[in-house]
Amino acid sequence: MGCQVRTYFKVSLQIVRDAGHVACLCNLCPVDDALLQVSLLPGVEEACDTARQAVDRLRGHRVLRRKSTEVSTESLLRGARASAALEGAQAHLEEVRAGHATHPLVQGALRISGEMGPLGAAWKTAPRQVFARLHVLAARDVVSSDELGRPRSEGSPSASEVAARLDALSDLLTGKSKAPAVVVSAIVHGELLALRPFGSADGLVARAAARLTLIDRGLDPKALVSPEVGHMELEAEYRKAFDGYLSGTGEGVAEWIKHCADAVVHGARDSQTLCEAMQRG
Repeated sequence: MGCQVRTYFKVSLQIVRDAGHVACLCNLCPVDDALLQVSLLPGVEEACDTARQAVDRLRGHRVLRRKSTEVSTESLLRGARASAALEGAQAHLEEVRAGHATHPLVQGALRISGEMGPLGAAWKTAPRQVFARLHVLAARDVVSSDELGRPRSEGSPSASEVAARLDALSDLLTGKSKAPAVVVSAIVHGELLALRPFGSADGLVARAAARLTLIDRGLDPKALVSPEVGHMELEAEYRKAFDGYLSGTGEGVAEWIKHCADAVVHGARDSQTLCEAMQRG
């Protein structure tokens, strides 16, 4: 194993800052499945196992035999509210549930949650198109119509770098990897946050793409878990872990993935609580 890291992986870990930091991972990364090797970073495999166990416990709840659709719907609503809150758009859950939350980012997050099913089908083969669609849904009332779904033309990273890295991210998602779903989801999430590809509502897009990855990669195929709720509950850790991801160091990337795994655990617990409330009637 040498330093011939696949382009998409170098891009994903290079982020915005010093590309030299990637060297610390080079000797771990065979060309055929670089993302799988990320799970060898300290603590990552254990965190992914803990997240999977939390989701498995949830999926075994007896309420889901009859009410999995209801739990999924509520999970998506809670996730939308949490994702919008992380962008500064606060709304009470009951207000969102009743359809009275008018902030455009809350509405955008709800539109995304309503299309998770159709978007999941396209995610397998055309993630680049899904990125654009997510932005159309998220930012409909935030930017002008001619900006919807279009990568920004100004700012840093440059437009050409954003385009190249979105292509690389699409290659990552349509390629084969044995990496845990949480690892792939965390890299997708972190890269989109770092790129800010559209210049508006990028956090909503990133968190939705991360959730689609968890669904598509089989960790949460029925969309029962709201990792967005976990990120909101752990907001300080979320911001700190993302700074670590931006550093591009092995330690920083590992801490980011471990945080994303913790968010899944918290989201699974939230849905478990919901199931128990339904069971009590």
